Amino acid sequence: MDLDLGAVRAFVAVADEQHFGAAADQLGLTQQGVSKRIAKLEAGLGAELVSRGRTGTGLTEDGRAFLPHARALLALADQAVGSLRARDRPLRVDVLATRVCPTELIRSFHEANQDAKIDIISSKGLRTVRSGLLSGAIDVGFARVFGRLEPGIEHIPAYLEPHHLLAGRKHRLAGRRRVRPDELADSIAWMPGNEPGSEWADLYADFRRDFGLTISTTGPNFGFDHMLDQIAASEDRFTFGGEKMRVPWHPGIARIPLVDPVPLYPWSMLWLRGNRHPLLPRLIEHIRAGYTPFDPDRQWLPAADRPLFAS
Repeated sequence: MDLDLGAVRAFVAVADEQHFGAAADQLGLTQQGVSKRIAKLEAGLGAELVSRGRTGTGLTEDGRAFLPHARALLALADQAVGSLRARDRPLRVDVLATRVCPTELIRSFHEANQDAKIDIISSKGLRTVRSGLLSGAIDVGFARVFGRLEPGIEHIPAYLEPHHLLAGRKHRLAGRRRVRPDELADSIAWMPGNEPGSEWADLYADFRRDFGLTISTTGPNFGFDHMLDQIAASEDRFTFGGEKMRVPWHPGIARIPLVDPVPLYPWSMLWLRGNRHPLLPRLIEHIRAGYTPFDPDRQWLPAADRPLFAS
């Protein structure tokens, strides 16, 4: 049979979102339209791909087997179209959020390549980066690589970002110039943005285990500025910020480097094999030139990240 790319795209969107309504929003279709496309795909393949039940939407065994091939098919189709357009458009870069480290990496690249046209995109982390690369919505993404990636996605170490402690002036460690991670055991790391299943929540689970921390993800999450207000008023709560993170000045917040060891957040740069955007090789070279490998004698990473970021 000839596969309908629109139907395949609808299937991948449902697999990513695990919800027909969210997939419809992503594709700009009605929920009924998404359902019809997937029904057509299932009829053509002679297999049920999506399970629909009271507990939610998931993939059948056939759906899970078909998913990587569906992603690869869409990637090839999008590359074919994108190859004709790449030279006339900006490089689209997913930085997660404009206040965090990848934005500074791209700003440094742009300062060294002022002719470069770049579009900055914010997202929800690795899951969004993966789907964005495969769909052609982005050319480059920055994230912590967590779990298996789809065929065709390439990545390199980009930056190992030291952690800083962000604590209120009432906190017992607020007057220190440096703090060790094990000194935080009797305080509460407040991280309402630790989305379950995210690559950063996984990293901080390892951080908690290795240093005996208490992490609270209670919300609601009203944003970073509100979180700083709450931490400033607390004697025992704190949160983490990265060395390159742009933290707004707050009179009640102390920002202190963590040492002995220095906890790191491992940023990788990801792109899709076969992407022909002319800026991509220059960005890869820039990131590689600025990378400093992991030093196990004075730095900390989760065990799963150490092989990728070693020298």
